[in-house]
Amino acid sequence: MGGFANWLDKKLSGPMARLAEQRHLQAVRDGVISALPFIIVGSFFLILAFPPVPEDWLIAEWAANNVTDILIPYRMTMFIMSLYIAFGIGYNLSKSYNLDPLSGAQMATAALLLTITPQVVEGVGYTLPMTPMGGNGLFVTMIVSILAVEILRFCKTKNITIKMPPQVPASVSRSFEALIPVAILIVSISLVTVALGVDLHKLVEKMVAPLVAAGDSYFGVMLPVFLITFFWSFGIHGVSIVGTIARPLWEVYLVENSAAVAEGASTLPHVAPETFFQWFVWIGGAGATLGLIISMLLFAKSKYSKTLGRTSAIPGLFNINEPIIFGAPIVLNPILIVPFIITPLVTASLSYFAVVLGFVTPTFTMPPWTLPAPIGAFLATGGDWNAVLLVLINIAISVIIYTPFFKIYDNKLLEQETNEEQNETVNA
Repeated sequence: MGGFANWLDKKLSGPMARLAEQRHLQAVRDGVISALPFIIVGSFFLILAFPPVPEDWLIAEWAANNVTDILIPYRMTMFIMSLYIAFGIGYNLSKSYNLDPLSGAQMATAALLLTITPQVVEGVGYTLPMTPMGGNGLFVTMIVSILAVEILRFCKTKNITIKMPPQVPASVSRSFEALIPVAILIVSISLVTVALGVDLHKLVEKMVAPLVAAGDSYFGVMLPVFLITFFWSFGIHGVSIVGTIARPLWEVYLVENSAAVAEGASTLPHVAPETFFQWFVWIGGAGATLGLIISMLLFAKSKYSKTLGRTSAIPGLFNINEPIIFGAPIVLNPILIVPFIITPLVTASLSYFAVVLGFVTPTFTMPPWTLPAPIGAFLATGGDWNAVLLVLINIAISVIIYTPFFKIYDNKLLEQETNEEQNETVNA
């Protein structure tokens, strides 16, 4: 097992970890994460606008009469998430280069806005479409945000800046240093979008369409599930590696689903936003380890397993499973690795087809990930009780899969404890 772990670290996990630590990917990841408070809070206004109660209830009637006003906070937060993400990417990438992070963030935001062509509305004047600032514009956001910071870095490296005397306040000096990079950025993107009339959003949308479709397929769901648990089995934070690459796609799915709900669509376009994995697959954390904890609480014979089950129960209920992953341990444990990988593959398969076949509503809001899974699934689907039922079924499945493997491992622990007690008695 140790030899295989070393091979894995050298041939697979090491290169993947280095890829996840790549400067630009890290900036994209941190930029997306920086927007999560706006996404989470904004998504709750979708639930308020379409409350999960019968239509004849007073709150449902009030929401129907005021839906436009209720959705304004949503449209100013989650709906235009790319605007916040652009700022976050620019800030984090600039910081990694030891550039002024505020200048980088502002330039990245401006770069995104410059890719959007204003529309002339009769009687109103120029209006700026909001859709490109949402999930649809996320890939363009990543590209132009990185471009903006690279322009800033190039000018700084080549001393193509306006330098002010030392007596000038630092804030004023930084503003003038960014003057030439900002001019280059504005002229460059304007030449493409205004002078040449290129719609970057439509162009990039066509280019990534196959990727978006693949990520929402059955294979696109199973691959990250397998990789995340596979990496965790060897002590490598799977979500940090896989999520760095997959999260932009997951965010696109979530925003497009939420936009469809806000527009009153009867069906939602995507199965697999990140919230699909969070509430239907990672129940108790990566590997669906709540099932293992329940198995410990029900069937443990060894003192160690009984104690670990009790101490891990509360964190596991709130999807924090490091205590069980490293405490059991699951890491480098040839017995528990098997159900740790198999369980989420089974629950992901069941959940995928439950959503595809229409038994469960696709997720379209992002509740805090520390909620117990039944509550999180209920909120993420806008109040679908079938989602709660699916979570409970998946928990039962995880207990069934984990139990025989846990009993084998627990019997070994019990045998070790018995031998140790006998040795202590003899020595005494």
